[in-house]
Amino acid sequence: MSWKRNEPEQPRGYHHGNLKEALVRAALGLIGEKGPNGFTFAEAARMAGVSPAAPYRHYRDRDELLADVAVHGFAAFEAALAKAWDSGKPDPETAFHRLGRAYLAFAHDQPAFYSAMFEAGVPLDASPELRAAADRSFQQLRQAAETLIAALPQGKRPPALMMALHIWAMSHGVAALFGRADAGRRPLPMSASDLLEAGMLIYLKGLGLPPEQAG
Repeated sequence: MSWKRNEPEQPRGYHHGNLKEALVRAALGLIGEKGPNGFTFAEAARMAGVSPAAPYRHYRDRDELLADVAVHGFAAFEAALAKAWDSGKPDPETAFHRLGRAYLAFAHDQPAFYSAMFEAGVPLDASPELRAAADRSFQQLRQAAETLIAALPQGKRPPALMMALHIWAMSHGVAALFGRADAGRRPLPMSASDLLEAGMLIYLKGLGLPPEQAG
């Protein structure tokens, strides 16, 4: 899913067939230019080509609009992770590293969505839709964790939730520090993907996964 700002602006007062979609697109463009907290509700309306009052038909304020942007972002994120994991095929190790690459690719290729999801300060309970969308995307990481630890003896398996959180924290850290597409990217003598894969191999081996599962 990609939202772009290269469509011509409609004149003010224009009645969009889908005003909510137009406002999400406008917000994404503004996030890309100014960050998630650097624009006003009125600017989003102007960017969408409608009057300052028009957004209030759908959103209470700018924060509610940001929450909806995050909902769209998490939906796209879930789809990207699910496609990469592909139910652990052809084997969990290959699918797991593919999942990590997909995580980094989304953060790099969809920076406005990623910023709305993780940097805008929008609470997940801002709406039931946002909580559900975020949970569904995290479930992809949890499913991967459950599949990987199934190779361990029953008494040596870490909690799947804890492992999924570790995977998420490492992936998010590498994405935030080294995988950005903007000036905030830190220099690195390797690719962000290689760094994440190396870190995950160390982590999985530390758990005692068999060589064929840990790489």
